[in-house]
Amino acid sequence: MNILITSCGTRNKIITYFKEALAGKGSVIATDCSPNAPALYEADAHYIVPRMTEPGYVEVLYEICRKEKITGVLSLIDPELSLLALHEEQFRALGVTVLGSSYELCERTLDKWQMYQWLQAHGYLCARSYMDVEAFLADVQAGLLSYPVFVKPARGSASIAISKAYDEETVRLLVSHGEDMMIQEFLDGQEIGADCYIDLISKKVVSVFTKKKLVMRAGETDKGVSFRDEKLFALLTRFIEEAGFLGPIDIDIFEIDGAYYISEVNPRFGGGYPHAFACGVDHMTMIVNNLQGRENPSVTGSYEEGLVMMKYSEIMLRKGTENG
Repeated sequence: MNILITSCGTRNKIITYFKEALAGKGSVIATDCSPNAPALYEADAHYIVPRMTEPGYVEVLYEICRKEKITGVLSLIDPELSLLALHEEQFRALGVTVLGSSYELCERTLDKWQMYQWLQAHGYLCARSYMDVEAFLADVQAGLLSYPVFVKPARGSASIAISKAYDEETVRLLVSHGEDMMIQEFLDGQEIGADCYIDLISKKVVSVFTKKKLVMRAGETDKGVSFRDEKLFALLTRFIEEAGFLGPIDIDIFEIDGAYYISEVNPRFGGGYPHAFACGVDHMTMIVNNLQGRENPSVTGSYEEGLVMMKYSEIMLRKGTENG
């Protein structure tokens, strides 16, 4: 059993966790478009590939799958999730399982406006969002929300090009200088991260790990503390199964006055997943079980509360090009 991890970047831990789960019964193959992506060198084998936007990229992945006898493939970046899902049938013809959600769901989560509309239609609490400046200003005038607000691209990831605006002039300026910009209510509450796994066979949520975010850096949790709340577990399970997600998924939530608001959804391993793994929440072994045809029992909430994760930097040296 061999697993292919694409666009691995700096996610060294994800590579090593998969190697541990395979326990010598398979290999982990990694790809990236940069030779200076450190996670490449944790894998059993690695390939430098074209950027995912270049013609022929997916054919390169097919060839790697054939050569390395790949069983399952997953990406660690949002834009590539849709690409893998779009070609799920072609991967399946090669004997490869795409370890993730459907194309429709990957596109919905990448498009924040689509996600907002779905959450509203299905009765989930979320930040008020607008694509129309005048509709936003009318709601401000009506007292339905106040400044500051966020202005961000409707399609985007990794907290790129997000700005906080404190007045109408700034909102209009930001919207006019961007393409398909969305205005979003600022949620002032405790930010929470959830690492979840939906069994590929039963289609049921079998694992939810939640942490309160203490410090953020570059859109990822730098410090956090584990906690449990059955009310939140029930909400996330209902949301995930109603939407139809599969495999690993990362969800951001805000807690405000005892109510939970769903913020961001990424149908992949999140940057804060090492916290869950360190607390004994092993989604890699769950993936291996599924690829072997075995369902996973539910272990939601089976971890210790009050364990603080503190990230720190490491370095890797290699001889090579200055590019990438």
